[in-house]
Amino acid sequence: MPVQKHVVFDVVGTCVSFDAFYNGIDKVIGQRLLKHNITARSFGFTWMTAAELEFTFLSISERYKPYKEIMAALFFRTLYMMGVEDPRAFATEAERDQCAQGYSELELRPGAKECFAKLREANFTVWCLTTGDTKRVCGYFERGGVDMPLENFISCDSAGVAKPALAAYRPALAQFSDNDIKWFAAAHMWDVTAAVKVGFRGAYCTVYEKESCAEIFDAQLEVTTDSLPAMAEEIIAASS
Repeated sequence: MPVQKHVVFDVVGTCVSFDAFYNGIDKVIGQRLLKHNITARSFGFTWMTAAELEFTFLSISERYKPYKEIMAALFFRTLYMMGVEDPRAFATEAERDQCAQGYSELELRPGAKECFAKLREANFTVWCLTTGDTKRVCGYFERGGVDMPLENFISCDSAGVAKPALAAYRPALAQFSDNDIKWFAAAHMWDVTAAVKVGFRGAYCTVYEKESCAEIFDAQLEVTTDSLPAMAEEIIAASS
């Protein structure tokens, strides 16, 4: 039986950018944020980061909740932490929901479609492992004109464990045979290095973080590139 080749991708931040999220915040409350010397981008990044922190803490203490619920809960706290003294006078819950809607309207990064095409032409099966709900994440690919079969999506919601807990990666790895070629690809260094620890080969793209901060991650990655198409090319070359 021929060796099967697989690449499991992180989605949010890797295959899609956060620009639509930041732009949505700017449209809804951007001018008010500027009066507090806060940009929509800095608020959006801080809000996401705060939500990811609580999402992870809840998960590792065995109280897993879907990420979108945590995002909603952290909106007003994040405003306060950034210097808005009365967050609920500053924005309404309806405006919070409008800002959060931008997370459902994220768009594929330039090169994502080409990256997937290159891998498939080289007989790789492409998978996605995400902390997001599958319906929302599928929509990113549908709008970007990239075919991603529903059965090739794996959500942490189904396992009730958040990345980068190693248990979040193991169900994906367990789908493949021992002799298969198995890569994990991400634009988050914490993500890909965790996947390597459970047995994946690692591919990292700097398109999101720019600085890998490799000195704090204890893993050797076989592929590091600045673009998604280049990452696909190096995965293919390293697998031959």
